[in-house]
Amino acid sequence: MHDGGKIPVTVLTGFLGSGKTTLVNHILTAQHGYRIAVIENEFGEIPIDNDLVLNADEKIIEMSNGCCLCCTARTDLIDILRSLLARSDRFDRILIETSGLADPNPVAQTFFVDDEIEQHFALDAILTLVDAKHVRAHLAEGDSAGVGSHVVDQIAFADRIVINKVDLVAPEVVREVRETVRGINATAEIITSQYAAVDIADVLGIGAFDVARTVSGDPHWLDDGDHQHDPRLTSVGVEVDGRLDHEEFESWLRAHLVARGDDVYRMKGLFAVDDDPRRFVLQGVHRLFDIRPSTPWRGDERKGKVVFIGRDLDRAELTRGVLSCLVR
Repeated sequence: MHDGGKIPVTVLTGFLGSGKTTLVNHILTAQHGYRIAVIENEFGEIPIDNDLVLNADEKIIEMSNGCCLCCTARTDLIDILRSLLARSDRFDRILIETSGLADPNPVAQTFFVDDEIEQHFALDAILTLVDAKHVRAHLAEGDSAGVGSHVVDQIAFADRIVINKVDLVAPEVVREVRETVRGINATAEIITSQYAAVDIADVLGIGAFDVARTVSGDPHWLDDGDHQHDPRLTSVGVEVDGRLDHEEFESWLRAHLVARGDDVYRMKGLFAVDDDPRRFVLQGVHRLFDIRPSTPWRGDERKGKVVFIGRDLDRAELTRGVLSCLVR
């Protein structure tokens, strides 16, 4: 269980052929002791072993070992999550596998828009698989609607990235792929794998979507560094030295997202608010965002940061906007 008793949810994304199905099978067959519900983004793509047959009228099936559930997202994701809550048997984790062409944003937004879902579930991480052998060719197919755009979006949204199939390429290619991925996403932790055989502890229950938990483990996590970003995508970090006026910041952010929300993929932040002794955490996807208190600051220092990830971001505009909300 997640902090506060919520069920942690992992959203699994990655382009066609990156190894998502292999990873799901690995998770379902590993000896981890968790009861896991798997939700498929596309009807008909059931990634479990062939002895599990899905009849046309079935939405949820039990695995033979009794530890996992699987359902297909033929109805709204919120309905499926509610149906899982209504079951008498409980589970410890939820894994949502999106289709290879899916934008993970709508799935992530689900956990911002419904009070009941937010009460019972916590978005643990957006996990993106990258095909070490083919990702650079995919990225080269770039235009706003092309394959490259899908791959960039999936990498940009990730809280953790698995570069898979590293056994199919030379070590120097793995290094180049890592640099390319880092150029698109400056903050996600990157791990590598063969046959998607990752340590379960590296992908489930990691709390990577929780900014406060992540920063407590790595205070430089929000730093966007000097990476060479993909020209179609940028990451803008704004240092916040002091306290933000809560109402003023929310008002500015809401207005900015009304105007530019299509271009803002992710927002993450940790900062001081008004005279509150706690750190405040910002999480957002496109036009939806959430600001809530976290653990207290240590000492008197009130240095925070807000990071925006998206297309064609205006660094000067974002910096000016955030800093205009500082308490004078």
